[in-house]
Amino acid sequence: MLTRWTGLLLSTLLLSACALPRTVDSTVQTYSTLAGLPQPPTYRLMELPSQQADPHGFAAIAPLVHAALERVGLQRDDTAPRLIAEVDVGMRTGYLQGPWYPNGPWGGGWGPGWNGSFGVAYGAGMGWGGGLRAGALLRDLPPTIYRHEVRLVLRDAQTQQTVYETSAFNEDVWTDTPTVFGVLLNAALMGFPHPPKGARNVRLPLRPPEPAAVPPAVVVPASSLAMPHQPAPAR
Repeated sequence: MLTRWTGLLLSTLLLSACALPRTVDSTVQTYSTLAGLPQPPTYRLMELPSQQADPHGFAAIAPLVHAALERVGLQRDDTAPRLIAEVDVGMRTGYLQGPWYPNGPWGGGWGPGWNGSFGVAYGAGMGWGGGLRAGALLRDLPPTIYRHEVRLVLRDAQTQQTVYETSAFNEDVWTDTPTVFGVLLNAALMGFPHPPKGARNVRLPLRPPEPAAVPPAVVVPASSLAMPHQPAPAR
């Protein structure tokens, strides 16, 4: 009986967890020399050589960068910008460490176990990685963990001096790329242009809640609002 009730309780907890909105917990580190919002508050997004070599991957990231920068009051100006923005993102995979998986199936330590490299737009390191990862050995593998990282640098367009540098990363057992990159960019820019000092944790929803639907206006003809005709009193 206890086992039955335990199973029902676990099922209820899992269903409740699935119903909760997904959030992204990120670790953010920011450095700023800005005294205030630049005037004019304009920027141009500069493509790095690796991004020029992979235009398809960068095309999925660029709109997320523009949205995050516009959210903090910066305006895109590719002709005469005040700031130059450079962004780098990456995703790596590894294995969840903990007391449940102290050693690999061959008796050795797992170590970091990261696959992929920083600077790839997305998609690198997907899957189980190299080595023997198939068949019966799968039951001995710990869960895969995904690490998403973003780094954003803002430079003065005239002096080329870095005036703002920020980074954020998230580690979790689920992935939703490239949406997670957009959330990390928003987290990395929180507090712009005067961010808190030191590393900090930021939690944001994976997708912002939809605005409440506004019911359509009901148009009532003016004639229907007129007072009904009253017959003249008899004399």
